[in-house]
Amino acid sequence: MKLIKSQMTLRRTITSLVLGAAVLLSAAATPVAADDDSFFTHLHTEKAMANVTVSPGRAGPVEIAIQLETTDEAPLTAKAVSVTLVDTQTGRKLTPVEARRDGEDGWRVKVAQLTPGRWMLGLGIAISEADHVNVESPILIK
Repeated sequence: MKLIKSQMTLRRTITSLVLGAAVLLSAAATPVAADDDSFFTHLHTEKAMANVTVSPGRAGPVEIAIQLETTDEAPLTAKAVSVTLVDTQTGRKLTPVEARRDGEDGWRVKVAQLTPGRWMLGLGIAISEADHVNVESPILIK
């Protein structure tokens, strides 16, 4: 039992460190692309958190992977997730896309074409019929 508790404590500590680093990166004025040509950001509200990876983080077709968590870092099972993207330079807004479920707390969206530049990524998360969360973060497409 002690081994299980220490593994859980280690996992939470590592997760907290990773999420803390992600919060610092998402709060920075200039978003940062990952070395593998993906873009990662962490979004959070008082009710939900989302780890979002845009692959690849360059112009063209992209896939957006979303992992939802509660504020206690437990998997969050949502009813639905929608994604909106707005080009911050031109104001051009792409049609919102409904994500498809990918596991208990995962969601995926494919976007046909993103142009280089800064985009505002918005998530509409339906936690239940009556409980909805909206959150957004800038992303950078090379």
